[in-house]
Amino acid sequence: MKLKFLIITLFTFAMSFAQNKGTVTGTIADKDLNNEPLPFATILIKGTQIGTNTDENGKYTLSVPAGSHTLIIDFLGYEPKEIPFTVKAGETKTINEALGSTSVELEGLVMEKTVSREKESALLAEQKKAVEIKQNIGAQELERKGVSDVATAVTKTTGISKQEGSGSVYVRGLGDRYNMTTMNGLPLPSNNPSRKNISLEIFSTDIVEFIGIDKTYYFKNYGDFAGANIDISSKNYKGNGFFEVGVGTGVSQNAINADNFYQQDGPAFTGFSNQKYPSNPLEAYNFTTSWDKQTATPVNMSVSLKGGDSYDIGEEGRLSFFATGSFDSEYSYREGIARGNVSNQGIARKDFNYDSYTHLTNTTLMGNANYKINLDNTIKFNSLFVNSTSQSLDEYNGTIDIFDNAPNGGGYVRRSTFDRTSLYVNQLLGNHKLNERTDLEWGTSYNVVKNVIPDRMQNTFAPLNPNDFSEGLIVSDVANSDNHRYYQNLTEDEIAANISANYKFNKDADDNYKGKFTVGYSGRFKNTDFDATQFNFRIDRDLNVNDPQFIDLNNIDGYFNQANMDAGRFDITTFRGSAGTPNALDPQTYNGTQIINAGFGAVEYKFNPRLTIIAALRLEMITQDIEWKTSLDPAGDDSSFTSTEFMPSTAIKYELTDKQNLKFAASKTYTLPQFKERAPFQYEEVTQVTFGNPYLYASTDYNADIKWEYFPTATEIISFTAFGKYIQNPINEVTVASATNDISYVNSGEKAVAIGGEFEIRKDLFKFSGEDAILNNIVSAGFNASYMYNNQDFDSKKVAEENKLNVGFTNTEGNLTGASDLLLNADISYLNEFSEDKNLTATLTYNYFSDRLYAIGANTKGNIVDKAVGTLDFIVKSNINKKLNIGFSVRNILNPTVERIQEDQNVLVAQYKKGMVFKLGLTYKL
Repeated sequence: MKLKFLIITLFTFAMSFAQNKGTVTGTIADKDLNNEPLPFATILIKGTQIGTNTDENGKYTLSVPAGSHTLIIDFLGYEPKEIPFTVKAGETKTINEALGSTSVELEGLVMEKTVSREKESALLAEQKKAVEIKQNIGAQELERKGVSDVATAVTKTTGISKQEGSGSVYVRGLGDRYNMTTMNGLPLPSNNPSRKNISLEIFSTDIVEFIGIDKTYYFKNYGDFAGANIDISSKNYKGNGFFEVGVGTGVSQNAINADNFYQQDGPAFTGFSNQKYPSNPLEAYNFTTSWDKQTATPVNMSVSLKGGDSYDIGEEGRLSFFATGSFDSEYSYREGIARGNVSNQGIARKDFNYDSYTHLTNTTLMGNANYKINLDNTIKFNSLFVNSTSQSLDEYNGTIDIFDNAPNGGGYVRRSTFDRTSLYVNQLLGNHKLNERTDLEWGTSYNVVKNVIPDRMQNTFAPLNPNDFSEGLIVSDVANSDNHRYYQNLTEDEIAANISANYKFNKDADDNYKGKFTVGYSGRFKNTDFDATQFNFRIDRDLNVNDPQFIDLNNIDGYFNQANMDAGRFDITTFRGSAGTPNALDPQTYNGTQIINAGFGAVEYKFNPRLTIIAALRLEMITQDIEWKTSLDPAGDDSSFTSTEFMPSTAIKYELTDKQNLKFAASKTYTLPQFKERAPFQYEEVTQVTFGNPYLYASTDYNADIKWEYFPTATEIISFTAFGKYIQNPINEVTVASATNDISYVNSGEKAVAIGGEFEIRKDLFKFSGEDAILNNIVSAGFNASYMYNNQDFDSKKVAEENKLNVGFTNTEGNLTGASDLLLNADISYLNEFSEDKNLTATLTYNYFSDRLYAIGANTKGNIVDKAVGTLDFIVKSNINKKLNIGFSVRNILNPTVERIQEDQNVLVAQYKKGMVFKLGLTYKL
């Protein structure tokens, strides 16, 4: 009886207590980010222990005693707010508020802004909220994984791999031509005449806030898309003043272990060089740089400076600055096998062992200013300069040509190439809230890229007696181009502009708008100018055979000099002729203009609390003109085409629960050929020759994705994606049926298909909090995998009729070039926070791609395939104190053998090892 009385009393007390409570709820926004929701802000009732954090959507709910209270809203780096309110028993009070960043000192504590979109948790929250299917990787994750360039950064996400030896990436098996690169939503020019996209390796992650990867089409992006749109979002600093200095050093295992490390004469260590050819190169030997290789000390180094500050202007305005500058120098060495033009009998026309010495530099300067005029208007200026260079000296020993030159081996080829890219990006962007319903965003850019290959040198030497190599080497006289110097200039400048307006409509019961109209315009106006001059050292064959002069590989200048030119051993020519020939110095050229004008419209509507649909249409009018004068067509010609593309797209999001989404996307897009692919310009590598095809035309692409994503916590995700792509008239590089087996570009068949699935999981395995809740020991892991089936048909008759080239495909169908069936990424990290200023992070990362097609087989020869490779990296970083950070990394720990084979004939085409790379870095904050 007493127990029953006690239970009734407790129940009555609890009910009475509950009846004396009210509820306060609302959404907290970030007014520096156009009132986007602010996740993980702190919500407290002043003078009590009642509190919570906002969720991933910036929402919060608290149960509080009836009466008058003060709500405290706080977030690190933002100005806190105190809001008095009164709530009655049983009443629900809604308090929505927006926080802005601060630079004031509160009770001795300086509030330092941590930019939320650098954080993994904030980017996951944005991904969860978005209707479209999107994926981001932020600065926090890049630092944890020790990633230093954007090309490597994107390979840490599902379905993306990087082409070996370049900054080009493959997305779901689709290479450079199917992808798009932008910065802050505006397009970037290419630094390579044979590529559509700029090499992502030239972008240091120092400039990155986050990288957005759209593998489904979004109507605001340009329609030249089938793989992904990769958008680099530049740093956007808003906090207090800081200045940071970083230095680093390291070595490549292969480079430091080489007997000597060699480079060509001419290029400066810093990479700021552009050697010009002499004013009268055909009449006399006036070249000032040496043919002979120079020695260097292969120790990597880096230095960086960063700084930023922000200032209040008036009651609502704020002006923020950020600047960074860095220089990186990296050496690498590899030795291996290189073979070219393997016949259907399995015999390589060229068969070499080679040594390759490479020196890379990257100088990056970026500055931006962000002016928040008031809560409704923001303007940002962003300026970027990148100078990226690659200097390689490659030595080949073996069979130069089984028919003409050193057929039994003993031949020697040296090629020294300095490739420099200078990129200038200038952007002005704005966001404006015109009223409660309408906002406007715009951006404009002017970009210039200059790519030069100044004074590329190539020598070809053959044994005097092909049956007795000991007699020594003489200069090759088989082809005029066997010994040459080459100068190339590419300038691409582009003006681009985006503008769009959003109009919200139809409020729901909670005063939120259910619908949004979007209309906008995009424009690109690009000019490309290319010229190249090659000086061939034409050898006098009779004199070379009857009075041979043996070559000293350490003194090639002993042969190529004024005395031997006067003696008639060689003269200097271009493709137009020698001294005295009219216009002999006129370069090979092509010039292109591309104009794209686009308009788009979309409607987004939330049909119920769980279902949201976007339906969009984009219209693009495209003009591409090109004219040329090249060695393949000295008289010159031109080609042009125009096209109008209608591109519908849709995105659907259904919220299964508060933590689970089901998303669907579908679209129609296109793929344009590039200028160099259409210009009949012949580019010669040591083992391969490539030329353009003016009859090439665009492909049409159809894309569809469905994705399930689950967010267990703010830092965790599990997702599955199924995707499909159908490409009409796909473009491929193929071997042309000819005596030289050169490569060109064709619309290789009627269709290509890619179908696959992706899986991603990011999970905190163990988390131990200390007495202070901000200190943790965390073990976290991530894993993503992509599996894909891909196929395309090959039609020689179609190529002959439409592209005017003779191509004898070995097979009637095959895989997409660059496509791997299986891609894997995994990482595991350990974080130990010893105090607010001291921590340790250690990360182990693994990347794997299965066999992938490099080149399509032709003329009964097998496909050329890159064999599977797995790489393992280890990165450890520690904040020693508030100012000093130290980091150490080991890359390519497994040091796998990289191999390329020709199937059917089963011939090894290329083979090498890259070696491990060690790096030590220090960062000090002043």
